[in-house]
Amino acid sequence: MDAEQLRRSAVDSPELSFFSRIDVVESTGSTNADLIARAADPDVDRVVLLAETQVQGRGRHARPWVSPPRAQLAMSLLVRLPGIGPASLAWLALLTGVAVVDALRATAGVAAELKWPNDVLIEGRKVAGILAEVASSGGAPAVVIGLGLNVSLTEDELPVPHATSLTIADARETDRTVLVRSLLVEFVRRFTAWRDADWATDELAAAYRERCATIGTEVRAELPGGRTLTGVAAGVDDYGRLLIGDQAVSAGDVTHLRARY
Repeated sequence: MDAEQLRRSAVDSPELSFFSRIDVVESTGSTNADLIARAADPDVDRVVLLAETQVQGRGRHARPWVSPPRAQLAMSLLVRLPGIGPASLAWLALLTGVAVVDALRATAGVAAELKWPNDVLIEGRKVAGILAEVASSGGAPAVVIGLGLNVSLTEDELPVPHATSLTIADARETDRTVLVRSLLVEFVRRFTAWRDADWATDELAAAYRERCATIGTEVRAELPGGRTLTGVAAGVDDYGRLLIGDQAVSAGDVTHLRARY
């Protein structure tokens, strides 16, 4: 990645001047963990951290996220959300998913979709995962959003068989600096619109539902406590929960079983 170009963008670009700084490090354990530690300083806000290599990256449920050096994007963002209600915080991860899908469609030319809650798919295979963690609460909660995006991995380098990468998907753009700029611009556009709407979720929820491949698909949800729920995903409610039959699921591992009806 061109670290200097990204740093200049935080100053010179009308969209990316939203961020106070954009840093690139050669290696770290976890970009999310690094920014969570920095969130203790109330003056730290709108910060982006990228790593060429992540040696302790993690996804949901603390699952490891690994990749060869420079073959993926490992990026975290720290933002503060003054005045937001606790029930709306979950939408930040979903907003990030919408931004990633839009950036990949526009810049990489791939048919990206969302799998509830925070995975990004290309032709049913996972290309990116998103993890949001509340770093501090209070009047202006600080949230760190991590993104892992497979860029140039080959089939032999994929962590699991149902994963993919932009290279495998024949993306028209795999320059990671270009991708980072596109992802951040889309995030800023969505985030500022949400903030300016006083954190109302109507427009954001509509955008998420439009991009979500899970809706209308037969799924199996493995819920906390060991319970399993199977059925057709009917939609996503105003709280970001997945609706399966007459039940609203707020957390769990979801597997697509059959194509949408």
